[in-house]
Amino acid sequence: MIYRAAQLEIVKLLEEFPSVAVLGPRQIGKTTIAQLIAESFVDSYIYLDLESPSDAAKLSDPESFFELYKGKLIILDEIQRSPELFAVLRGVIDRRRREGLRTGQFLILGSASLDLLKQSSETLAGRIAYKNLSGINALELDFEQNNAIENLWLRGGFPDSLLAANDKASLRWRNNFITTYLERDIPQLGPRISSLTLRRLWTMLAHHQSGQVNFAQLGANLGLSAPTAKSYVELFEDLLLIRSLKPWSGNVGKRLVKAPKIYIRDSGLTHALLNLTKLEEILGHPVAGASWEGFVIENLISCLPEGATVWFYRTAAGAEIDLVIEYSNHSVYAIEIKRSLVPTVSKGFHLGCEDVKATHRLVVYPGQEKFPIYNGIWVISLKEMMKELLAL
Repeated sequence: MIYRAAQLEIVKLLEEFPSVAVLGPRQIGKTTIAQLIAESFVDSYIYLDLESPSDAAKLSDPESFFELYKGKLIILDEIQRSPELFAVLRGVIDRRRREGLRTGQFLILGSASLDLLKQSSETLAGRIAYKNLSGINALELDFEQNNAIENLWLRGGFPDSLLAANDKASLRWRNNFITTYLERDIPQLGPRISSLTLRRLWTMLAHHQSGQVNFAQLGANLGLSAPTAKSYVELFEDLLLIRSLKPWSGNVGKRLVKAPKIYIRDSGLTHALLNLTKLEEILGHPVAGASWEGFVIENLISCLPEGATVWFYRTAAGAEIDLVIEYSNHSVYAIEIKRSLVPTVSKGFHLGCEDVKATHRLVVYPGQEKFPIYNGIWVISLKEMMKELLAL
């Protein structure tokens, strides 16, 4: 088992808030982490899977159930299946506050972000903290293993995929995960959308990894209107499977692009959608550079402190920065991502750094050494870049 850094963060949040919501796609490890926390840090707990009819039936009278187990940590898994519980939780938490119980009461797990956040923000403001759980990242790996980061890039960060017996078994798991999401999980959430259409869309986005999305063109390729194509992409984003990276929009007197860049958040799913089984196949495929870029961005974002914002920078003239991280008014990281062991940057990167007033200029590459190149730019490994962001 791989130790997840989020475990300690969630424990700290439970010590400060009456309820904590852990959000992430299915199979990312939310339930495992929740049960490890409960077994290690609390005296007793109750676990309910709200997709289980028998567990859901226990909450036919939720207030009575919660009162019966007052003083125990209650884990509510797949909360998006019962959003009406948020209103009940508010009353329970407020009543317990008056009785002196203020923290560590509910650990809520959810696989969909938008509806979950909307429901909880309306009813549990000031009573809930959030933790987004991404896949296993590069700092959580055992670096005693050869090619640990390359293997993580190939298979992605879902635990069952990463820890599979071999590459073929890992690909089988990811293919089954994709099929299950399309044919079972998404229909359970309500949308009546053809699984074949959604698979074609997901595959097109994999081919277009790290590209700026044109919804009109995307819709035309699928036989859909632009608004419908946009709504389908937003559905994947709400399910925490896709990241939409917004463009930097500072006032610099230049024509900046306005369309977001789209990334499939897990590199292993990108490779499965493109039927790439081995590292050699990826390296020989046109998606290699874009896939590495998305992989690095997800790893870096997983290390960011609360309050940091992320963008990309691109002008109509072609100046570009892959990732801009702003943290306070004094720290602006301009990060270029290269797959090459001898990385170089373009003139457009230098111009972009001046526009965003970058205080740190870095190139993340697949090597291990850190060294300067020119004009204050440092080349750095993914692992060291993540450590530097954690230090913020």
